Amino acid sequence: MTMRDLLLDVARTYDQKAGTGKDVPGQQILRAVNGRTDLGVLDGWIVAGFGGKGSAARAPWVGVFDSAINTDPKAGLYLAYIFSTDLTSVTLTLQQGVSELMDKIKEKKAFLTFLERQATRLYGSLPPTVAEEWNHRPSFGRGERPEAYEAASVVAHPYAVDDLPTEEELQQDLRVAANLLQRAAAADVAWRAAREAEQDDLELDLQSDLEPDQGRRRVVVRPAGGFKPRNSSGYVANIAARQQLKSQKHEALIEDFGAYIVTRDFTPTNLRIHPKDLILRQGDAMGPGAPEWLVEVKIVRNGDPTRAVREAVGQLREYSYFLYREQGVATPHLIALFSEDIGAYGPYLEHQGIAAIWRDGAGWAGTSTAAAWGMVD
Repeated sequence: MTMRDLLLDVARTYDQKAGTGKDVPGQQILRAVNGRTDLGVLDGWIVAGFGGKGSAARAPWVGVFDSAINTDPKAGLYLAYIFSTDLTSVTLTLQQGVSELMDKIKEKKAFLTFLERQATRLYGSLPPTVAEEWNHRPSFGRGERPEAYEAASVVAHPYAVDDLPTEEELQQDLRVAANLLQRAAAADVAWRAAREAEQDDLELDLQSDLEPDQGRRRVVVRPAGGFKPRNSSGYVANIAARQQLKSQKHEALIEDFGAYIVTRDFTPTNLRIHPKDLILRQGDAMGPGAPEWLVEVKIVRNGDPTRAVREAVGQLREYSYFLYREQGVATPHLIALFSEDIGAYGPYLEHQGIAAIWRDGAGWAGTSTAAAWGMVD
């Protein structure tokens, strides 16, 4: 049986009114999907059918899971062929798990809004040319679950049941969707790591009963615009109503790079741009329409760049979306600046549309895009 045959069989036999009994044909087909290996999915991927428990699902579906990412439809990311409630269409969609979140957010509007925001953020991490082709908001019909699946969809490709493409075309679409899933999952991991890193960073206790020798640090408000090295002995940045202590190395790296990049005819700014670390403009082009480079600065610790790279990807994507795209501002070029060589992560960042620059002895080195911009040799 091919994937096309399976989708047609479900559409022809499924009956929401027939329940979920073992003798119900549509349910039998969906249950038989579990563990099948003849549907053309990649090695290490798992396929499963879902027709509801207790009562039949209004929108039956077939899940396709990358076992290296997630195998639980209640949470996490996965692919799914979801049928409309009238069974006239089926949509291949990159889905967020909804069940666990549904238990946590009881109010319907807040629940759907949260899913939509997460979907928008994940969509922003995908390659624009491919994502635009899959930028489809599915319509599965009325009902709690169908509406949740619509809101949870990151990207989607709809098919009319009476005009399904060939098996070869379906498999090609599935490979594209698999790639999008892996990219979105990588971005999601990076964002989660960045949030955990923020929680792990040193935080100042702002309670009135501070020990006398701890002292209470102040946020120094500097004039708007321009570039001026911050105090590299450590500073307090106001982040989401929380005070967070930044490291000496972080500020020293910004200071050194700022002094260097002006020699390459770029103008750095790090004042009054919180939460961004640094922005660059070329020469004296400072107007509203001038190209802008957004720089996220990371310290590589213990010779392992993994965490620094993940944090940089997550923050650059998030800032690019929320601080630029959502505000109607031209999307910036993205740069991740590191305290040392990041090895094999250079090509990875280039693939993500992010240039990388790192300290190289007494100088600076970087990826091909950084060199093309004239920032490194």
